[in-house]
Amino acid sequence: MVNFGLIDIIDILSVACLLYYIYKVMKESSSANIFYGILIFVFTWLLVTQIFDMRLMGSIMDRLVNVGALALIVLFQEELRHFFSELGTSRRNNLVVRFLSRGKKTEKPHREEIIPIVMACLNMSKQKVGALIVMERGVNLGDIVRTGDVINADINQRLIENIFFKNSPLHDGAMIISHKRITAAGCILPVSHDLDIPKALGLRHRAALGMSQKSDCVAIIVSEETGGISIAENGQFHLRLTAESLERKLTDLLDD
Repeated sequence: MVNFGLIDIIDILSVACLLYYIYKVMKESSSANIFYGILIFVFTWLLVTQIFDMRLMGSIMDRLVNVGALALIVLFQEELRHFFSELGTSRRNNLVVRFLSRGKKTEKPHREEIIPIVMACLNMSKQKVGALIVMERGVNLGDIVRTGDVINADINQRLIENIFFKNSPLHDGAMIISHKRITAAGCILPVSHDLDIPKALGLRHRAALGMSQKSDCVAIIVSEETGGISIAENGQFHLRLTAESLERKLTDLLDD
């Protein structure tokens, strides 16, 4: 009879949690079938090498496992990036982040910078002008900024509305706000492939959710179809916001 100590139980639970988390990440990226295939292969490999002691088949599978580890890193590089990004931006790790970044001053938008954004979103909502505004928090969005056109201007209500005006060449992309300035516009965001997103929500919402899943940013969406104002943060939507609730939500999130 096998006796399990406390350390063994903790070890098994840790592996189970890790496998479940990997499954969740791969399910979000539509790679769940590959995950099942890997589990079946690993289970077969353990049977062949540990239970039945089949030396020839075991040695072949051992070689496949050695090569397969490198192949999996190449195959799932996007999922691995998402895994470590989520690990680094998780709220549970805020204490670690704050400790490592102590002494560094982060410029957070105050009410005078938030109000022009809220007013611009309200006007665009009334006119049903689509918009996507991403506000940087702790995670640097330099890679996203490089996909668009650098603007580097003060936060201004009229400028925001002009950028998202239907005939503007930059209206289809996302605007990035960083360090109390409009850093860039016309930027391309990663699109979420989450199957739970309501079908009524369009590409802007999917891009906003995808961005919020890959960083700790706050993404504001104005729907071109309905004029509805929404926020995506931490992989979740806050839909049908009024001007007051948008201002309150932004103030709360950006003051964290």
